[in-house]
Parts: sequence; structure tokens; C-alpha cells
Amino acid sequence: MFFIILGLLLVVAGFAINTPSLNISRFSRPVKIAGILVALVGALTASIRQIDAGTIGVQSLFGKVSTNVLENGLNFVNPLVEVTVFDTKTQNYTMSATAAEGEQSGDDAIRVLSADGLEVVIDLTVLYKIVPSSAPTIYQQIGRDYKDKIVRPVTRTRIRDNAVYYDAVSLYSKKRDEFQDRIYKTIDKDFKERGLILEQLLIRNINLPESVKKTIESKINAEQDAQKMEFVLQKEQQEAERKRVEAKGISDYQTIIATSLTDRQLQYELIKAQKELAESPNTKIVILGGGKGGIPLILNDK
Repeated sequence: MFFIILGLLLVVAGFAINTPSLNISRFSRPVKIAGILVALVGALTASIRQIDAGTIGVQSLFGKVSTNVLENGLNFVNPLVEVTVFDTKTQNYTMSATAAEGEQSGDDAIRVLSADGLEVVIDLTVLYKIVPSSAPTIYQQIGRDYKDKIVRPVTRTRIRDNAVYYDAVSLYSKKRDEFQDRIYKTIDKDFKERGLILEQLLIRNINLPESVKKTIESKINAEQDAQKMEFVLQKEQQEAERKRVEAKGISDYQTIIATSLTDRQLQYELIKAQKELAESPNTKIVILGGGKGGIPLILNDK
């Protein structure tokens, strides 16, 4: 556009100096030609617009927005058209209590009231992108700051609207996935009506009041103690059962021995034991008592 204006100015200047009374009138023709060439180069340059990957271009001419978007690559357009570039890649908007993590400086977490009247602080990230064909409508009805006009207020409002159906502890634990799915559906519907696609909703953190946290910790500790005691009792029961089985085995063994062993069997076992003792290299002499059955004397000759 700059070169077009510059070329037109040169052409006008060429006509202005085309007066015989002026000493520079001889430059009138060269100035006109130069102006025309500059204007042509400017028109050609302004007619070619490059649209990078992951973006699209929205055309507007004197305030009128065209529904035809410019795709990636080189596009030939009216040199007077103004092209506004929109990002079609996945974007994220984070609202966090940590100053350095959110889109806005300072604490930007979402504070909601739960069903039991407690204040819950939610850190959230929204992943979204615009529908390419809806870019002209977004530009005409919302503008390029759709992030602040749509993404942020809709997300915060829908989270507050849905949090009132859950108590604080449920949001923190067993109902967290259900809550996330519920707000996803409501936000997705609002986004689609405005030309946006909600890709994912990430609840990064849910902070409860300190009093509720202490209650939950006490409950968890009590449950852990109960589980530990149950384990100890089971172990003791298993040990008692083992001892009962062992005692019964000993009793059965003693009964079998008492009813099956005879004097001859005992004498035979005694002779075997004495023989093994006599054959031991550490034994010098073995003197056997003369009990019933007349067991002989066994000497070690080693």
C-alpha cells in the first residue's frame, strides 16, 4: 500500500511540474513514468499475501468483511484489501493461583461456592482453537480478542454455575471426573455457537479450605490405622491357625508312635544309632549298657 501511494504521489508531482515556465518541467515525464512503475510494483506486491501454516487470513475492504478466507501459502487479492491473520492451531488459556502460570499476572484461579457453602479454588487450563470457516464471523462480531471476550468469561461462568451441584469434598475426590465432564459439555456448547472448538478441559488443581483439608487428612489417617489393625489381626489369626495345625500334627505323630512301636523295633533303632556313632572318626570307644536284650560292646578300632 505504501508503494501505491508513493507512486500516485509521483504521478501527481509529474503533472504538477509539467509547466513550461518551470526549469524542472523537463523532469515531468520521467517522474510520471517512475510514479507509474512504483505504483505498479506496489499494486503487485500488495496483491500477493503470504499466509503461514496454522493460520488463515480474513479479508476486509472498507469495513466490509469477506466470507472467503485465505488459506496457507501465497494468495492473490485486491491490493486495497486489509488482511487480518487468525491462528487456527491449538491454543491454551490457563487460570491459575500461581502468578507465573496463568495468562494474567497474579492470582487468577477460579473461586467457586460448593453445594455445602464452602469456597473452592480451581486451577484450570482450556485447550481450544477456532473453526477456520468461522473466522470472518468471529472477526466481524467479536474481533481478534475473542480470548478475553469469549474463552475467559464463558469458562469461569460455567464452572461457577456447575460447582453448586457438588459439595467440596466430592469436587476434590470421587466427583472430580464427573464435574469436569459436566463443565466440558456446557462450555463446548457455548464455544461452538461462537465458532470455537473446545478440545480439552484440564482441571489442574482443586484447593479446599484448610478446615476441610484437616478433616480429610484425619479421615484418611483413621482409615489407614483401621486397615493396619485389620492386617495385624489377620496375621495373628493365621499364626494361631498354624500353631493349631502344628499341635495337631505333633499329637497325631505321638499317637502313631505310641501305638505302632514295639520293643524289637526300639532295639533295632538303638543298634543302628550306636553303629553310626561307633563309625564316626571322632569316636574312640563306645561302651554300651547292658540293658534288656543284651546289647553288645562295640569298639572303634580307628
